[in-house]
Amino acid sequence: MKTLLISEIFPPKIGGSGRWFWEIYSRLDYESYIIAAGKDAFATEFDLQHCLCCIRWPLAFSSWGLLSFSAIVQYLKLIKLLHLTVKLKHISVIHCGRGLPEGLLGWLAWKWLGIPYLCYVHGEELPTYHSSRQYKLLSQLVYANAHRIVVNSNNTHRSFVKYTGLSDTVHIMHPGVDTSYFTPANRNEEISRKYGWSGRKVVLTVGRLQKRKGHDHVILAMERIRQSIPNVLYSIVGDGEELGYLESLVTSHGLGDYVQLLGKVDDATMLACYQQCDLFVLANREVDGDFEGFGMVLVEAQSCGKPVVAGMSGGTAETMIQGYTGMLVDAESPEAIADTLTQLLSDDEILRVMGHFAAEWVRRKFDWNVLIRQAEGIFSELSSKR
Repeated sequence: MKTLLISEIFPPKIGGSGRWFWEIYSRLDYESYIIAAGKDAFATEFDLQHCLCCIRWPLAFSSWGLLSFSAIVQYLKLIKLLHLTVKLKHISVIHCGRGLPEGLLGWLAWKWLGIPYLCYVHGEELPTYHSSRQYKLLSQLVYANAHRIVVNSNNTHRSFVKYTGLSDTVHIMHPGVDTSYFTPANRNEEISRKYGWSGRKVVLTVGRLQKRKGHDHVILAMERIRQSIPNVLYSIVGDGEELGYLESLVTSHGLGDYVQLLGKVDDATMLACYQQCDLFVLANREVDGDFEGFGMVLVEAQSCGKPVVAGMSGGTAETMIQGYTGMLVDAESPEAIADTLTQLLSDDEILRVMGHFAAEWVRRKFDWNVLIRQAEGIFSELSSKR
């Protein structure tokens, strides 16, 4: 008997939750898990490079609700695919990547076929589900009937209980990092020259360009930082809906020499950026109920021996030891961001010591070899209910 993971977000599609699922399920027994992932233009090429059994479903919805004719048609197609997969692949347990739409498919499988399901909760989706009466009712139906809920942080756990009133089936499972891949590295002048980093104090952010990530406030902070650190450079890796706004912000404030937008990069380039920067920042803040559930990029940066600075909202505090491997800052204030970054960038010894502590902390707390054992324990409990 096998387990089916249903998730629209899964590599090569970019997203923290998709990377989390990849890291978990690629380390488990290939024979026991099937992945039903969202379609992507590069999916065929990607799926030829790994051993997981991965099928591609049309999981991208314009609306998750049942009041839209197009959504109903899409759900019917997915129900047909789900029923076929359950029968052909002998599925005994379903893991749902989110409450909607994946969790609704899990609930249907439970009601019609008696298959227990687990549902992941990442945090940032909860306000969206509660922004609509229909989404709220559907997600509550999914969560209330799930046999296990897996949340990515203590903060997400608190938010989940606040929004749903449910707590009995919840397990906390932090995302992890491959510490054999995300490793500290010596200075590499060739790489620094390639990115225009030679002789610069480089502050790095990696992640989708979303308002809650706080790129805009770090850009504004650069006006103040450059007065004390004239060779500072803020390098941003990632793309997204805020790109145009961030470009205009850089231009209007005359910060073209101090802010670099690298766009989407491959994994090797991203790793090199982590390893060669001086300091990592994720100035996350809550925007209209949207918050950072955990912050995997903060763990990856620390694994590479870099101190981190993060906003106080969401679950980012759980990624670091405050004052030893990183700092929390009021990310609503560009001035507070500037003061914290300036303090750290002004002292190479502080950066070195905090970076050393950061790498050790991640190896002990977030290495996948540790976390996979926890995942296997949660999954086996659910399998025994079948």
